[in-house]
Amino acid sequence: MNSTPARSAPSNSGHVAVPGQSTAPGGLPRPAPANLARWGHGQPGSIYDYIRVATFAIGPDGRISQWSDRAAEFFGLPAAEAVGADPITTFVPRELWARGRARLESILRGEEWVGTAPYRDATGAESLAELYLMPDSALPASGATCLAVDLGRLRRIETDLAASEAVFGQTPTGFVLFDARLRLQRVNDAFASGVGLGPGDLEGLTPYDLFPPSEADRLAAALRKVLDSGEPVFDLRFHAPAVEGNRLWAISLYRLDGGGGQPMGVAGQVSDVTSRHVAEREADGVRRNLALLNEASAHIGSTLDLETTAKELLDVVVPPFCDLATVDLYTALLTGENAPRSGRLGEPVLTDGCGELRRVAVSSVVGGASSVLGSVAGFPVAEAGGTLCYPRRSPHARALRTGRSVAPEPGPDPLLRSTLIVPLVARDQVLGLVQLSRAIGSEPFDARDVAIAEELVARAAVCIDNARLYRREHERALILQRSLLPPGNPAASGLEIACRYLPSNNNTEVGGDWFDIIPLPGNRTALVIGDVMGRGLRAAVAMGQLRTAVRTLAMLDLDPAEVLTALDEIARGLGDDSAPAAGTTPYGRLTSPADEEAREVYLATCVYAVFDAVTRRCVFANAGHLPPVLLSPGESARMLDVPPGLPLGVGGEPFEEVELTLPDGALLGLYTDGLVESRKHQLDEGLRAFRQALSAGAKSLEDLCDHVLGELNPHHGEDDIALLMAKVHAFPEDSVGDWHLPPEPTSVAKARELACSWLLARGLDELVDTTELLVSELVTNALRHGRGDIRLRLLRDRTVVCEVWDDGYAQPRQRRAQETDEGGRGLQLVSLLAERWGSRRTPKGKIVWFELSP
Repeated sequence: MNSTPARSAPSNSGHVAVPGQSTAPGGLPRPAPANLARWGHGQPGSIYDYIRVATFAIGPDGRISQWSDRAAEFFGLPAAEAVGADPITTFVPRELWARGRARLESILRGEEWVGTAPYRDATGAESLAELYLMPDSALPASGATCLAVDLGRLRRIETDLAASEAVFGQTPTGFVLFDARLRLQRVNDAFASGVGLGPGDLEGLTPYDLFPPSEADRLAAALRKVLDSGEPVFDLRFHAPAVEGNRLWAISLYRLDGGGGQPMGVAGQVSDVTSRHVAEREADGVRRNLALLNEASAHIGSTLDLETTAKELLDVVVPPFCDLATVDLYTALLTGENAPRSGRLGEPVLTDGCGELRRVAVSSVVGGASSVLGSVAGFPVAEAGGTLCYPRRSPHARALRTGRSVAPEPGPDPLLRSTLIVPLVARDQVLGLVQLSRAIGSEPFDARDVAIAEELVARAAVCIDNARLYRREHERALILQRSLLPPGNPAASGLEIACRYLPSNNNTEVGGDWFDIIPLPGNRTALVIGDVMGRGLRAAVAMGQLRTAVRTLAMLDLDPAEVLTALDEIARGLGDDSAPAAGTTPYGRLTSPADEEAREVYLATCVYAVFDAVTRRCVFANAGHLPPVLLSPGESARMLDVPPGLPLGVGGEPFEEVELTLPDGALLGLYTDGLVESRKHQLDEGLRAFRQALSAGAKSLEDLCDHVLGELNPHHGEDDIALLMAKVHAFPEDSVGDWHLPPEPTSVAKARELACSWLLARGLDELVDTTELLVSELVTNALRHGRGDIRLRLLRDRTVVCEVWDDGYAQPRQRRAQETDEGGRGLQLVSLLAERWGSRRTPKGKIVWFELSP
């Protein structure tokens, strides 16, 4: 400034003079008498907190006579420097001094002026202010009072007010303003119409005047939180009794702060989210249902066991879908039969609903579930494993009879709220039913729940039916396999036999394991054990064919190696009838790769051993099977060194034989790989455990079998197990009579004499006459048709066997003698009087034998 203004005492103002209002001395507004009661000091929330405003007075001399604190802040000039200064040269740019001076002079002459003028603010920047200049005749000398307002802030406030009016007057959503006492200060028409009142009627009301107590508590707590902390609350949902009925509203709350930062109240935006909430619930329900179906697809049917599949269904639905569930299946299904059937061709095959069912699975999250299992139909309660028959008029029987879901009324039990009965239907056959119940506190089943329940049960029904069909095939294959095994423990000459067969314990298909004990002439016994590779009914059938072939070949009295060679040929021909030959069709064309893969190839392993009770010699032959185990008295168990050979069905290699003499009391063990091998245990470990179990076993052969299975089977059980144990019992010396006779006619009488004396010495007088006659016939035939020395041997065990040996290879053949024939009736006589008779080859000739029972 060019001149230093005269200084005067600063004003005690800071208060704004309102235009058009009379003022008291000192520039303070003169209150009207009617407003005296509303006076207050230091009240927050003034409009001046939002706009920059300044007041000062100009004396008659045209200089500043009073300067308020707000003016000092507004212009950045303290009162000490402002009072006495020329306002034109102090605040107005130089180029506007002339116009400013003329305007000031007109004001001092008593003219009032309102307009805009540029000025320099506290930072020195040029701004625009709106000025209110009024002559003041109340002062001792003529002067003027000036009110300056920051025009930029004033325009922003005008814009904000216009926007606020537009929001409150035009937006379709509800807007509310609560004051610091949480009372409605202002609402828009959208909110007022929602509650059915006018905007003026809502002013001053609290949440408790509009909403239920519980909802009002939540809203009041949120308002208080926003007012105290300043943190907004978004999407607070509460139920409101609106004009259209009970609706769900969502409100977002924000604190209103004054220009000085003091809380003035809370603003809220209200939206009706009832439709959105319903849509969200439906979407959530769809997502839950899809997740439930995905869980069912992944979880149900992991095994082929009926009971396990039923439990898997309940694991899926309880508790995500219901609180209590049971599964009942027809008892006939569990025994491998079909459920009762009725209906016409082409229609669903349903039952009358009154058949016997078994409760195979129960799951509940409800306390005291046992008391509510039968509350719907009024029948006796059935726990898991119990059987029941539903009354014909019950909803359960109706569901079984019609194959459709039934939703009966809740029974008298107060725990249940809603029940749904869904039949298990697969391949047009009702297998049973599933009962689903929800307890009090849960929502009742609706149409969507019924659809989901039917889908879940339908998927489970397919898995249960697959398990049913598998169980039927499994049991039939098991029955077939057991029927082909020797019944009990067959007797064998010179051997104590104990055997076991155990199917796998993990519900896999049956295998082709088998064993057999075949009595042979001359107090010999064939011990056989084998395993057809593969599983299921076909493997069991192949096993039966091979077992029958073994018994047939054994009757021909072939050597063990010859038996396995013939079995190898049979095994290679078993699959020829099931598919065309490789690479050909009945029309001579090449088959496809699929046809080649479908061709059945039967491979099997087998050990065939022949034990002679008289000499205790045992001849072994092996076709790819695990070696036998021998436990001699006083020794540890060891594996016999028998050449393994190739499995049956491979062909191309001969089989070797090994002959051993077994000591008296020795224990011979034949077994299949299921006993000693599994995915968790190496074969060597299983063989070692088997030898240890034999060495530390019980004295009784039956107990020893149980001990071996108890030691090894719990660790395995993945495959079928066949175990054949044979303990050697030496023939007593006085049980054998053996003589060599020269090829002379007198040998016939000598043979009769020796045989009769041997029988009489052993108290077998009743066999003397028959034996004398039959021995005479056999020795006579040896002299007539054989050559070399004659050997006579008598054996006593459970029966008496007489053998006549010679060096001739011609086998005797029984024929029907004519009336004119002088001979040819000897073998007919032997066949008539003996229990059994036959002949077999030896390396140097033949043996003709007969058997008598004492």
